[in-house]
Amino acid sequence: MSTITFDTLKFVRTLKDSGIPESQAEAITEAVRAAQQDIEPVIRPDLRELELRLDARIRETELRLEAKLAEAKADLTRWVIGAGLLQTTVIVGVLLKIAKLI
Repeated sequence: MSTITFDTLKFVRTLKDSGIPESQAEAITEAVRAAQQDIEPVIRPDLRELELRLDARIRETELRLEAKLAEAKADLTRWVIGAGLLQTTVIVGVLLKIAKLI
């Protein structure tokens, strides 16, 4: 994860352009930069924890999806085999009827 960047020169210029004296603009900029550096170590572990939780949920969802797909595949296989047996039975019955064996 990359460090958050902060363009201090641009920030000072923006503050100065809005009418804030240069010394105050520099002090505000330094305060914002320091606050950013202080909070970054606090944010990173939280983001890592969130990333781990999301990874776990994604894996759990993938496993559930794989199980449902396997179940659907088994159901489809049973239907295809059943339909094949029924079709074979009907064809054999029709052939026997045509041959007048029934």
